[in-house]
Amino acid sequence: MPHKNEELNTGSSQTTGTQALVTGGGGFLGRAIVDHLLAAGYAVRSFARGDYPELRQRGVTVIRGDLTDPEAVKRACAGCAVVFHNAAKAGVWGDYESFSRPNVLGTKNILAACGSAGVGRLVFTSSASVVFGAADMAGVDEAVPYPSRPRSPYTATKAEGERLVLAAASPDLRTVSLRPHLIWGPGDTQIIPRILAQARAGKILRVGAGKNIIDTTYIDNAAAAHLLAATALRDNPHASGRAYFISNGEPVNLWDFVNRILSMADIPPIRRGVPKSGAVLMGTVIESIHSALRLPGEPRMTRFLAEELATSHWFDISAARRELKYEPQVSMEAGLRRLQSWLRGWSSFSL
Repeated sequence: MPHKNEELNTGSSQTTGTQALVTGGGGFLGRAIVDHLLAAGYAVRSFARGDYPELRQRGVTVIRGDLTDPEAVKRACAGCAVVFHNAAKAGVWGDYESFSRPNVLGTKNILAACGSAGVGRLVFTSSASVVFGAADMAGVDEAVPYPSRPRSPYTATKAEGERLVLAAASPDLRTVSLRPHLIWGPGDTQIIPRILAQARAGKILRVGAGKNIIDTTYIDNAAAAHLLAATALRDNPHASGRAYFISNGEPVNLWDFVNRILSMADIPPIRRGVPKSGAVLMGTVIESIHSALRLPGEPRMTRFLAEELATSHWFDISAARRELKYEPQVSMEAGLRRLQSWLRGWSSFSL
């Protein structure tokens, strides 16, 4: 039996007219989810602190507000059949409270609003980093536990948000948590621009032996996984209350991947390196200086970042393939070609 807001389906398609909310709809992943929802026939709302006129021009209802404001969240969720909770504070540095308010309190507000509004399905954007320790993770699946000591405020608060979402699963609110890893592609405002800027400034060093293997996720694959998760929640109660790793399913050498991106921008490959122990020590010192002097921005190196750059972290996505019907549609090679085309225009514009 459909939940009370599922009656918003107005056409023969199972998605046509269904009201969906995307938190963080103006961000890199959020915008891609919005694009995929519109293409599938959903009526879409975006909830974010900023204004996005370009979304409004495409027929998206743009609602401005903060995740920490429960009343604003309730208004955004009212009348929705499905919520994609994508908004979060990300980063490798900062005080715990600055991450906890949006990532934990904000998620609590989303869950409360879903309950009061009768929302039937909630797809939560988590991160593979919620299970990161300091050691290699090679082909692990969802049975891997959370680390006993989180590596950063971001991973700690995202893990707590995920726990809340999964614990809230019920017949009235079906929930799922997706753990995409290192999302990249055209339109990226974080990973790719940062790599290029740091490389141009001569500030990138290889950390560790340079043999670590990682998973990544092309942007369209990550967005498609969210829609598949929403469909699975509707059709397969077994998916509710579960977390799923999402990636391209094509693990790559981290430093080969970075150098491939640099080559697209005619930047020489990374040749200098530092041992993992040296990078961790460097991160410890820089973190201390940042804290003592209250410097703005993120440190160039942190302990968490050093561990990420020196270790392998790739995941078994069999569960997503089996239970969400997820299959990456854009291969690494095809994605890299698309990225190169975008970088040509982006680099010219940015210069």
